[in-house]
Amino acid sequence: MRLIEQTSVHEAPYRRQGSRGSRLGRLRRLRGDKSGVALIEFAVALPVFIVLGMYGTELAYMATVNMEVSQMANSIADNASRLGQTDNSSVTPTVTETDIDSVMTGAIEQGSGISFEDNGRIVLSSLEVDSDTDEQYIHWQRCQGDLDEDSEYGEEGDVVAEGMGQEGRRITAPSGSAVMFAEVYYNYSGIFGDMFVGDVQFKQEAAFIVRDDRNLTPGVTGSGGQSSCS
Repeated sequence: MRLIEQTSVHEAPYRRQGSRGSRLGRLRRLRGDKSGVALIEFAVALPVFIVLGMYGTELAYMATVNMEVSQMANSIADNASRLGQTDNSSVTPTVTETDIDSVMTGAIEQGSGISFEDNGRIVLSSLEVDSDTDEQYIHWQRCQGDLDEDSEYGEEGDVVAEGMGQEGRRITAPSGSAVMFAEVYYNYSGIFGDMFVGDVQFKQEAAFIVRDDRNLTPGVTGSGGQSSCS
């Protein structure tokens, strides 16, 4: 019995030392184990790439919408400048309320993909020269869209001495003719809400001189128009 007890006392420390050594060995192997590194790196980087991808998508969509608003402004001013070209009567044509409504309706339809009618505003002005004073003024003005925005340059009947357009690119009408000046406003809503962009409003302008003879004296003729700015 004494011999067995002595053996037990001396062997126990060796067993404990061997167990500690095996644990250290496992830790060394774990430290050197590189399996799964790529997976861990991917898991860390994935959220960053997702956010960057979403942000890039948002910027691309913003640019697309802004371009569409610009195209709308050009189409409105261009179409308004052509009104009366197909009139074959011997009397110089005027612009009617129905004519203007048709231009506006086409523009609203063009912007249906971005819900323009609910989030945008078209302001179409006829910039002319007052024959009595030789001053530039807005002879008539029509609007469409539910957004509450007014022309940056004035209302119907206002004198605009320097013309219309941004600083350095002012547009003036020649005597005896008119310029169809379109302002298009649009409140942009992000694909991902306000995660990347806050309140953004696009504004685009376009101007075309009237393409053919037009009787400017009466302004807009006819009745029942749906494009009043009031």
